[in-house]
Amino acid sequence: MRFRLFHPFARLLSLGPLGFGLLLAALAPANAQLFETKATQAFMIDAETGTVLFSKDADHLIPPASMAKLMTMELVFNAIKSGRMKLDDTFVVSENAWRKGGAPSGTSTMFAKLKSEIRVEDLTQGVTIQAANDGCMVLAEGIAGSEENFAAQMTDRARQIGLAKSTFVNSTGLPADGQQTTVRELTQLALHLWREYPDLYLYYGRSDFTWNKIAQKNRNPLLAMGIGADGLAVGLSEEGGYGIVGSVSHDGTRVVAALSGLANDRERAEEARKLLDWGVRSFQKTEIFASNEVVGEAQVFGGAQSVVALKAKAPIDVLLPIANRDKLTAKIVYQGPISAPVEEGQPVGALRVWIGDTLSQETPLFAAQSVGVGTLPQRALDAARELAVGWLR
Repeated sequence: MRFRLFHPFARLLSLGPLGFGLLLAALAPANAQLFETKATQAFMIDAETGTVLFSKDADHLIPPASMAKLMTMELVFNAIKSGRMKLDDTFVVSENAWRKGGAPSGTSTMFAKLKSEIRVEDLTQGVTIQAANDGCMVLAEGIAGSEENFAAQMTDRARQIGLAKSTFVNSTGLPADGQQTTVRELTQLALHLWREYPDLYLYYGRSDFTWNKIAQKNRNPLLAMGIGADGLAVGLSEEGGYGIVGSVSHDGTRVVAALSGLANDRERAEEARKLLDWGVRSFQKTEIFASNEVVGEAQVFGGAQSVVALKAKAPIDVLLPIANRDKLTAKIVYQGPISAPVEEGQPVGALRVWIGDTLSQETPLFAAQSVGVGTLPQRALDAARELAVGWLR
């Protein structure tokens, strides 16, 4: 794996503190985190660009608890968006859903009456606002015939939208062997819900819901904090502790985060508030390369020239830490040297950007020009050079 500075030194200097941070990438290891949290696992991204702003043990497998309901609602929202189901459709409350998820269960419930018919919209509100287990089960049985079948669909759908590690055994997140996810994938799922179903996502931001003459407030503590939060879910498990998935929008910036492993509900609320508030206030979007601008170069083996210029297919923007600009570092990474011939537009490597010790974003880079096969003396010189120094990579 080759690492190279991605632009001439003069350009780096012209970027001021940003350029200095990028120059450091070739000289020093990544910096420490810019933010500290009591959460055992945490992950946060910028919604517009997908830039990773914070990551702490983000791929550790955890039980999703009630945060699994985000996947339940993905299937419901998808069915509504595709026209396979309508908000006015109704499902019957089975004895199974009533007993295991309703009032007799002692768990989160919308207090649905046994054998009553409930509109999909009301079930949706019960789940998104009250984390209702009975609402999840009624939806699962109505859509797939059984909760077991629905859970299999949840896992299949998770793979379709890019969640490689999440596995679901039920629609509620209640304890079950084999049910697992990560804070990275919970964050990606929440961002997916916001992007793909903007009208239906709004249910997560409602403050309360009344069903069966019982009014309940939204279980998400972030909504009442005045920080621009409008979703999404909380969870609690013996193994994973207190967890939360939240989204905040402030002055045109939206961030989405998931945290797990917190000690109690108060710590969960405070740690989520601090992380999300820091996320929307501490970064500035900055374009460092325009579309088709040369970013750097990669070495070429056996070519008519020794290097090939690299560029991205779109402008490269970074979210620059406002107070810690020297914490931004970047490298061009590629497998090389690249063997000639090289075709213009050929994928070569990527520009990787770190914020502290978090890999923040990765932008694919392509050959900006074609490089033909070199002469015999040029190829012989490259072979000798590779023999001498190639082992150092």
